[in-house]
Amino acid sequence: MPREAHQRSRLRLLLRAGGWFSAVAVAWVVVARVYGFAATDERFTLRAPRWPGDRAAGLIIEGSVYSNRERIARVFASDFGRSVLLMPLAERRRRLLAIDWVEDAVVSRLWPSQALVRITERRPVAFVDLVLRGAGRRAASHIALIDAHGVLLDPPPKSRFTFPVLNGVTAEQSEAERRDRVGRMLRLLEEVGQLGSSISEVDVSNPANLSLIVKFEGRALELELGSERYGSRLANFLEHYPEIRQRSPAGISFDLRLDDRITAKE
Repeated sequence: MPREAHQRSRLRLLLRAGGWFSAVAVAWVVVARVYGFAATDERFTLRAPRWPGDRAAGLIIEGSVYSNRERIARVFASDFGRSVLLMPLAERRRRLLAIDWVEDAVVSRLWPSQALVRITERRPVAFVDLVLRGAGRRAASHIALIDAHGVLLDPPPKSRFTFPVLNGVTAEQSEAERRDRVGRMLRLLEEVGQLGSSISEVDVSNPANLSLIVKFEGRALELELGSERYGSRLANFLEHYPEIRQRSPAGISFDLRLDDRITAKE
């Protein structure tokens, strides 16, 4: 009897294992057939745009204002005419992040036959005047934009921005160094608050002594502010500028690094 009971128990285990195996095999076959159907049926095919901005196309792009929509669409060139199931989403996102002005991107499938691209664009905070040096040629100047992360951006055609010019930033600097210098400018602007509307340039060439150019009473004034108390130093100068102008009518450059005095520079 014990031997027969043991054999029956083994038989039940084998039958149960066989049942599970059969269920897994059936599920695998179903998944494979569904995958094959979705990968080959034309109802799942991503249709290419017939012209720029074709809203009936399979690719939907959202959030693109300054980033080049044609470059974004070209990232998906090999996906057009194929099933959206076969689209490698992570690889497409990686290539989108290499496009100018794109800070982040989300790529998702919209069944049955569309793909949605959501673009988060970079937000510039200043202009930079870059000096471009070529072998055997004179240095040339190029106006660019820069965001809070230190990423340089080409100004879009016909765009209008009202940012200060940030000096002390170069294309040769690392992105981390540019980010640090942009951060110093942003901290200065945050400290000065509404007084920042009069600032046309900020120079961070010497991080220990930030200087700026303000437009005040019809004049462009160069001010050295040091590395702290930007708001109080600028406010104090503008409050006393009428008296300062009387004493130094030709003065346009001032050192504000000492809190108890304002020094006119030669």
